[in-house]
Amino acid sequence: MYRSLFPRDLFAEIDRLQRDMQQALDPSPTIRGLGRGFPALNVGGTPQTLEIYAFAPGLDPDALEVTLDRGILTIAGKREPLQPGDEADVAVHINERFEGPFRRVIALSEDADPEALTATYRDGVLRITVQRRASSQPRRVAIQ
Repeated sequence: MYRSLFPRDLFAEIDRLQRDMQQALDPSPTIRGLGRGFPALNVGGTPQTLEIYAFAPGLDPDALEVTLDRGILTIAGKREPLQPGDEADVAVHINERFEGPFRRVIALSEDADPEALTATYRDGVLRITVQRRASSQPRRVAIQ
């Protein structure tokens, strides 16, 4: 007798629209979900260092570029396409591997020492270590 003004669930439609917009605007979609870039990062630290781990398997270390400028750490590079064969008639049915240029930017804390930065790449993991300035490290104060 009464008809609904909204034949579908309004909240489900809004959720679908939001997901579609995120997928359209996400510069680096991954199979792990929306909003994450490539390479995936873990950022942490100790009282003496800042530690950044970038998970980038299958890359040549020469294809990576790490720069630090005014407290902004940038990890950039390009992942070349990987096709199942060299033949022109190869059909790809599923391609979930990210390929193309990438750039990740991290703002470091002010106590990071730009002169004490090391980067190593091993087994697909780029490890960047930035020493903290000695003046910002915790120290014990003697009580008189």
